[in-house]
Amino acid sequence: MVNNAKPLRLSVIIPVLNEEPAIGDLLAGLQALRRRGCELIVVDGGSRDATLALSMPLVDQALTAARGRALQMQAGARQASGNVFWFLHADSQVPDNADLLIAAALQAPAACWGRFDVRLSGAGVVLRWVARLMNLRARLSGIVTGDQGLFVRRETFLHAGGYPAIELMEDIALSRTLKRIAMPVVVPAYLETSARRWRQHGTVRTILTMWALRLGYRLGLRPQQLARFYRPHGS
Repeated sequence: MVNNAKPLRLSVIIPVLNEEPAIGDLLAGLQALRRRGCELIVVDGGSRDATLALSMPLVDQALTAARGRALQMQAGARQASGNVFWFLHADSQVPDNADLLIAAALQAPAACWGRFDVRLSGAGVVLRWVARLMNLRARLSGIVTGDQGLFVRRETFLHAGGYPAIELMEDIALSRTLKRIAMPVVVPAYLETSARRWRQHGTVRTILTMWALRLGYRLGLRPQQLARFYRPHGS
């Protein structure tokens, strides 16, 4: 799919569920982008805390949708007015000029989607290596996960069919489809994501869980089956 000459308008779509501790920091960090014309959309999947109340003054749209990242991100994309969608996790921290970096990356010939490299907050040596390996895997495979801030042109997203309505692996499924259109471009900057999952469940255990899920998905297990395995380990 060939790049077009339309001015870029970025819609930032953030699926949330009980993210009261993190959402304020992320949205505060996105206000400079909002002042430059980016649209901020939060899609709540049924939070029982103050996530939605904290978000409303800091976004352009605060939506509700059925629980599940794929369903929430798809709902946000349906309501977005931008011609580029950027999907972010609520525990991310972004560069101040992230919108400008995305615009520059999409100027490359045929560039229609991409990602950032990721690093884990407050990480020690082991987690620094985990982040490096995540980035290397993405570089070699062209598969982008949610922590890496997938962005995509609206027409490319629609052409790919958007996020499939599955419980897990939605980013991998979409990446596989997008790869058939073009390989992702990589922004020369980092998104910082919380290491809370790794600390909570243990680095080795989390790595083994992620590997098992990906292997199961590659071998043809359905996301519903994988979700039953994943949820006891912390969703």
